[in-house]
Amino acid sequence: MLLTGLLHPGILEALAGAGHGALVLLADGHCPASTAVGERARTVHLNLAPGLLDVTTVLDALLPVLPVESARIMTPPEGTPEPPAVAAHRSRLGRVPVEALGRLDFYAAARSPDLALAVVTADIRTYANLLLTIGVRPEGTLTPP
Repeated sequence: MLLTGLLHPGILEALAGAGHGALVLLADGHCPASTAVGERARTVHLNLAPGLLDVTTVLDALLPVLPVESARIMTPPEGTPEPPAVAAHRSRLGRVPVEALGRLDFYAAARSPDLALAVVTADIRTYANLLLTIGVRPEGTLTPP
């Protein structure tokens, strides 16, 4: 048993192979994951049933084990209020810079060859997609065995 709250072997494997600048997509249930994901990415399907697992839950599991340098969110058309999922992401990401992208620009960014991992959820909230950029592990957190 690992001493971490994140236990999914496919997610751990993809993150272990990713480095600074690699991308992680947390996709909602509306995302066309079969066509909007970089071809080298590891795709993990956690979409068992609508609403059963959402992007926020996956983000909460990733944040303690992943240094996040920046994030990109998908935003609705101009003049539309910020969706609740986006507010939840901003709240959890704290000081992490968050860039807002329109739907098509977000999908283009998710198709990047730098995408290391795509986690497909069953989030039924609109605009819940989130694209994370992996940062560098902070000084002093590496200790030799």
